[in-house]
Amino acid sequence: MQKVLFVCLGNICRSPMAEYIFKDIVAKNGQEKNFYISSAATSTEEIGNDMHYGTKEKLLEHNIPFQKHRAKQLKKEDYDKYDYILGMDHWNLKNMLRILKSDPEDKVKLLLDYSDAPRDIADPWYTGGFDVTYSDVVEGCEAFLEYLKDKKKL
Repeated sequence: MQKVLFVCLGNICRSPMAEYIFKDIVAKNGQEKNFYISSAATSTEEIGNDMHYGTKEKLLEHNIPFQKHRAKQLKKEDYDKYDYILGMDHWNLKNMLRILKSDPEDKVKLLLDYSDAPRDIADPWYTGGFDVTYSDVVEGCEAFLEYLKDKKKL
């Protein structure tokens, strides 16, 4: 089983979006039994809060199922729990490594590192660009699943 944790600043926009998009993609590929998927924040600002309404609207627009969400923070012990810890931007990556202390198994990456065009995924909390964020997250999730298939990790 592959254990995947998506991480962003507050765990209300990008990382829960990635969590539910990836859950949907793996379900459509008949792979849900092969995954444990969750999301977390690097900050404490939104702990306990539900997803941003813009994230919910995007998921509903694309018929992607989701559940009530409660933002939580990344913890040092998550390093041992997950196989992949995927951030949304370089600022997240820096803070993820600060929280985790080290990455000896090379588990910590950016989601779009698996795509053909590695880059940061913009935070729609600041940009308002939920459409762009959604497209980038889908691109990253699809590329990540292909990576896992290519590496025979499924």
